[in-house]
Amino acid sequence: MSTASDLTLEEKASLTSGADFWTTKAVDRAGIPSIMMTDGPHGLRKQAGGTDHLGLASSVPATCFPPAVGIGSSWDPELIERVGAAIGVEAAIEDVAVVLGPGINIKRSPLCGRNFEYFSEDPIVSGVLGAASVRGVQSQGVGTSLKHFAANNQEFDRMRASSDVDPRPLREIYLRGFERVVKDAAPWTVMCSYNRLNGVWTSEDPWLLTSVLRDEWGFDGLVVSDWGAVNDRVAGVAAGLDLEMPATGGRTDAQLVAAVREGRLDESVLDTAASRVIDLVRKAGERPGVEGPLDVDAHHALAREAAGRSIVLLKNEGSILPLAPGQKIAVIGAFAAEPRFQGAGSSLINPTRVDTAVDALRAIAGDDISFAPGFGVEGGAVAASGRPADELRAEAVETAAAAEIAVVFLGLPAAEESEGFDRDHIDLPPVQLELLDAVIEANPRTVVVLSNGGVVALPFVDRVPAIIESWLLGQAGGSAVADVLYGAVNPSGKLTETVPARLEDNPSYGNFPGEFGHVRYGEGLLVGYRWYDAKGLEVTFPFGFGLSYTTFAYGPATASVTDDGDIAVSFDLSNTGDRDGREVVQVYASLAGSVVQRAPRELKAFASVALAAGETRAVELVIRREDLAYWDVRVDRYVVEGGEYTLDVAASSRDIRSAVTIAISGDEVHLPLDMNSSIGDVMANPVAGPVMQGALSGFMGDLDGVDAAAASMMPNDEAMQKMMASFPIGRLVGFPGVPVTHEQIEQLLAAANAGVSAPIPGR
Repeated sequence: MSTASDLTLEEKASLTSGADFWTTKAVDRAGIPSIMMTDGPHGLRKQAGGTDHLGLASSVPATCFPPAVGIGSSWDPELIERVGAAIGVEAAIEDVAVVLGPGINIKRSPLCGRNFEYFSEDPIVSGVLGAASVRGVQSQGVGTSLKHFAANNQEFDRMRASSDVDPRPLREIYLRGFERVVKDAAPWTVMCSYNRLNGVWTSEDPWLLTSVLRDEWGFDGLVVSDWGAVNDRVAGVAAGLDLEMPATGGRTDAQLVAAVREGRLDESVLDTAASRVIDLVRKAGERPGVEGPLDVDAHHALAREAAGRSIVLLKNEGSILPLAPGQKIAVIGAFAAEPRFQGAGSSLINPTRVDTAVDALRAIAGDDISFAPGFGVEGGAVAASGRPADELRAEAVETAAAAEIAVVFLGLPAAEESEGFDRDHIDLPPVQLELLDAVIEANPRTVVVLSNGGVVALPFVDRVPAIIESWLLGQAGGSAVADVLYGAVNPSGKLTETVPARLEDNPSYGNFPGEFGHVRYGEGLLVGYRWYDAKGLEVTFPFGFGLSYTTFAYGPATASVTDDGDIAVSFDLSNTGDRDGREVVQVYASLAGSVVQRAPRELKAFASVALAAGETRAVELVIRREDLAYWDVRVDRYVVEGGEYTLDVAASSRDIRSAVTIAISGDEVHLPLDMNSSIGDVMANPVAGPVMQGALSGFMGDLDGVDAAAASMMPNDEAMQKMMASFPIGRLVGFPGVPVTHEQIEQLLAAANAGVSAPIPGR
C-alpha cells in the first residue's frame, strides 16, 4: 500500500472524506482500498444493500445487546468487554472496519434524548466501561470510534450550540473519561462532536483535537467527524480533523486542494491527515478473514446474560421478589408483550430475534400467568386495535384483582426519547400512572418493571412493594426480566445515575438546554451525585444504589500507597445470605479543607464481585493517583493535593460501609510571585515564606514605635492573619509604620522566583 508521499495532491485530499454515507474513498492506482464504518455501539447497524444519502435504510440482522444505559448498570468491565468482542465478531463477518462507538458523554441532565447511549453521570465509570468496550471490539481486528468528543450533552441545537464550560469541570468531568479510554484502550478513531466548545467548533478546534488529544494524551489514531459535523473543512484539517464523513461529492476536497495551492494550508498538514487514513485502512486490512454465518444462538445467550446483569432492583419490601412457582401472577402493561428494548436514532439495530417478557414468564410459570395490556404503546398492536383506554384499564384491574401479585410493565414510548431531541420532563405518561393507581387499589401486592432509556420520576415509590429498573435491555431483555423476577438471576445492577425526586433538583436545571446558541454549564463540577450530596438534597434513589436477593457485609477497610504511587484499598466482603450473588463495591474519596472546591465525595474505584452464599473474600481496589488530581487553573495541569484523604468503601454514594484515612503526598506547584501575589501566597513559598515570617516577627517586635493605625494592620491574631493572607504584598508599601520599600519587596520576590535565599525586608 502506498504512502501519502506517493499520492497526488488531489488523491491526498480525496482520502480525507467519504465516498458515500458509510465508506471511505479508495485510490486504486496506489493500492489503497475503501473501508466501511457503521453505527454501533450496542450492536451492528450495517445498512443492507447500497447506501442511501441519509444512511437510514434497513440494516442487516444483528444482535441487539443492551444499550449503555442498561449494561452500564452492571459496573462490570469484563462483561462489557465480552459484549464488545461479540460486536467485533459480527462486524468482521460483515466486513466492517470500524464500529461507531462507544459513546461516553456525561449524563449532565436526565432530559438528554441520547442518554440511553451513554454510561453514566460519572467520568470514572464512563471511562472504565468505555475502555472495556473498545478493548472488546478491537480484540477482533475491528476498530472503534470513541464519541462524541466533546461536551456533547444534549440533543437540542446539537449541531450549533456552544457548550460553555469552565476549565476545571471541562477537564475533571467532561474530558476525564475520554482521557481514560484513549490512554487505556487506544481506540482506532475518535469522533468529534457536532457542537461548539466554548465558542469553537469541535471539528476545527486545534486545542481539543491536537493539543489535548494528541500532545497531552498521546492519541495516535484518526479523528473522524460526526456525520455532517464539519463547519470549515480547511480549518478542520489544520486543527487535526483527519476524515470528514459522509461524502460531500468532492466539494470540500476541492477546497483543500485550493487551500494548499493558494498557500493557506501547508501540504504537510494534508499529508498527515491522509497518512492517518492510510494507517486506518492498513489496520483494517490486517484482520484475518472471518467466515460466517453468525452463531445467532450464542450471541443471543450473551445478550440475555448481559441484560440480566443490567437490571437494577430498586425496592423489594417484604421480599415480595423473587416470585415463587405456583403463585398466580397478573402481567399488566403493553411493554410486556411489545417490548421497548433499544433507543431510536442512528443506533437502531435490526435484531436477530426479540424476546417478550410475557412469553418468557409463561415459559416459566405457564397458566399461572395472566395478561392484560392495560394501555397502548404508540405504533403497537394494542394501540392499533383501537380499544379505548377505559376499557383497557378496566380489564387490567380485573386481571390484577384475580391474582396474588400484579407485575406492571411501565415505561417511556420511543416517541418520547430519541437521538435528535431532548425530553421536556421526566414523567411517565399519564395513562400509565392512572393505570398503576387503579391496579394498586385492586391489588396492593404490585411490582413495577420499568422500560426507559433515561431517568423517570417515581411518584409511586412509597405505594408499591417492589420496583425493577430494567432500562433498555436489548433483544433478550424480556427473558432477562423473567429470569430476575423468578430468581434464576439474582439482580446485581446498580444505578450509574441519580434518580432525583424532582427535575427541578437536577444541577443543570435552569442552564439546560441553553438559549441563542449557548448553553452555560453553570453547575460547574457539581454534576450528578456531586450536586445532590453538596446541596444535601433528598433523592429518590442515589447514585450507585441497587438491591439484591441476598445481603452483603463489609469488613474494615485498610489503605496503602503502592510502589507506583497508587492507593490500594482492601477489605473483606461477605455474602451473608442464602443465595449466590454479586455486589458492586465502590470507593469514594474526599479531602477535608481542600484548597479548591470539591464535592463531599467522588467515586474513584469500583468492582463487581461475585460471591457464593456464605462466602467471604478479600477485595482490593486500586485508586490511580492521577484520579485524585484536580485541574489547577493556575498552572494548567492536573495536581494532586497533599493531605489526609478519607476513602469511603460504599454500597452506594450514600451508603458508606467502611472508611479509612490515608496521607497522600502532594505535587509541587511553583507559582511565580509578583507584586500582586497575596501575603498568603508569599508565606506558602518555600523561599519567601520563612523570610516573610521573619519580617513580620520583626515588625511585631517594633510595635512600640508604630502608631495605632499601623499596629492594627499587623497579623497579631487569627482573624487578622486570615485577612492579611489575601492582602497583595505590593500594597504594603506606603502603609504608615510598615518599613518595607518597593525595592525590598521586589528583591524578595525575585529571590523566591529564582529559588535563592534573600535578606529580610526592612531589616
